This record gives sequence, structure tokens and C-alpha cells, in this order.
Amino acid sequence: MHLAHVVVTLLAALMAGFSGTVLLLRARWIVTALRDYSVPQGWWTWLGLAKTAGAVGLVAGLFVPVMGVLAGVGLVAYFAGAALTVARARWYSHIPFPLVYAAPVVAALVLGFAS
Repeated sequence: MHLAHVVVTLLAALMAGFSGTVLLLRARWIVTALRDYSVPQGWWTWLGLAKTAGAVGLVAGLFVPVMGVLAGVGLVAYFAGAALTVARARWYSHIPFPLVYAAPVVAALVLGFAS
């Protein structure tokens, strides 16, 4: 296991965990955005749990690689769906935000396969 893979994976987990936690805590800025994107309020808890579970899965993947791959693929799909949701809501200037969260997950997957 390479140091770069560990560092990038932990960064990706930290970012996904933060994103999930602020959603679960209903931070005003995230709630406002979700309303702007017309995401039903009934989904918010499930979306927050999905992100935090993905973060835990990334860390677990450092010890059980298949879990990391599954968590990484799930998070990439989640953030791609988030980008599509933002685009569907026509908030084009906000599309980079989910992609910023997806980038370290993609990097962790790539580094994991390379090591």
C-alpha cells in the first residue's frame, strides 16, 4: 500500500464524511441548496447516511480492499448523480461542487488499483 493511496483515501473519506455529516445536521447552507435543487426533504437523511457510509467504507477499504472499491464506486455514482441533479435544477454554476467531492474518491480508486 502506497502512502499516496492512504493519504488520498483518508482525504476522500474526510470530505465525504463532512458532506454527509453537515447534511445529517441540516446545516443551513446545505438545506438551502437542496431546496433550490428540488431534492425532496424525505431523501435528505438517506443521502447523508449514504455519504457517511461511503466515508466509512473508504477507510475500511484500506484494510479490506473490496470494501474500499465498493464504497468508492458508490460515492462516485452518488456525486455524479448530485451533479446531474444540480444540472437538472439549472444551477450550472454549482456543478463543480459535487465534482470537487468526487475527485479525491476517483483518485483513491485509481491509486488503489495502481498499488
